[in-house]
This record gives sequence, structure tokens and C-alpha cells, in this order.
Amino acid sequence: MKGKNLIIINGTMGVGKTATSRALQSLLPNCVFLDGDWCWDMSPFIVNEETKEMVLDNISHLLNNFIACSVYENVVFCWVMHEQGILNDVLSRLNTQHCKVYPFSLICSEEALISRLTKDVKEDIRTQDVIERSVPRLPNYLAMDTEPIDVSEISAQEAAKIIAKRVMS
Repeated sequence: MKGKNLIIINGTMGVGKTATSRALQSLLPNCVFLDGDWCWDMSPFIVNEETKEMVLDNISHLLNNFIACSVYENVVFCWVMHEQGILNDVLSRLNTQHCKVYPFSLICSEEALISRLTKDVKEDIRTQDVIERSVPRLPNYLAMDTEPIDVSEISAQEAAKIIAKRVMS
């Protein structure tokens, strides 16, 4: 099997992971994209040990299938992984023997994050409590074994171009 790129886009809620991943998908050849949130889009949203294990199993199953599929050269995965242990758990479940793994964390200033989240709340995309849940997690991403990309003053398209350049070089 030809070597593949597994690009992980990490970051707190509202930082722009999905938008950046979508933009990146259009920049990389033979690319598939998985947003981890799609693997547990439920109502009501219940986070407990059973649902956490389920989502990790769903994510690893899909990513391993994408990695095994000869059609894809680039696999983009984004999700909120606010602790190194979560990222390590995901990676431990994947067959990355023939993959180069590129872990990135999107970071931004507190002001930029609050501005983005407030806009989402006004547009009924998110609920008000997301700000108090997301902002305190910002510092976590600087402590992780990922490459940080500051998106405070750049667009998702610009962030995607930075990532594509690193992956394709």
C-alpha cells in the first residue's frame, strides 16, 4: 500500500476545525474528511463512559477504513481532543504503519474565540454555555504534542494552506 497522510486537526470548540478541514480537503489530492462530531451526533447529547467508548470505536473504525482504502492519499480528521490522552487513545486504535501522521492544534486568542463563539450563538449554531466550556480549554492545546497554528487573525482557508504546505513539503 502506498504511504498515506493522516492529518489531525485538533482544537477547542469554535476555533475553526471543521471549516479548516473542509478547506484542506479541497487543497489535498485524493482526500477524505471525517469530523469526529459526526460519530456521536445524538439528541439528547449524553457524555458518559459508554458513549465515549462508542464514539472512539466509531472514529477508529471509519479512520481505519479510510486508511485501508487505496483511493485516498490524504485522510483529514478533526475533533475536540483537549487532552493528550484522548489523542493518544485515538492514535492507538489506528493502523498507521503506512501513514505519516501530522497532528495540528488550532489555537487563537481568547478574544478571537469569544468573538467566533458569540457569532455562532447569535446564529443559533451553538448554545451560550459553549463559551464557558471552550475558553478554559485554550491553554491545553499548547501543552499537547501537536503543531500549534494560531488562527486568531487568519481565515480557515489560510490555515488550510499552511497545513497543506507542511503536509506536501
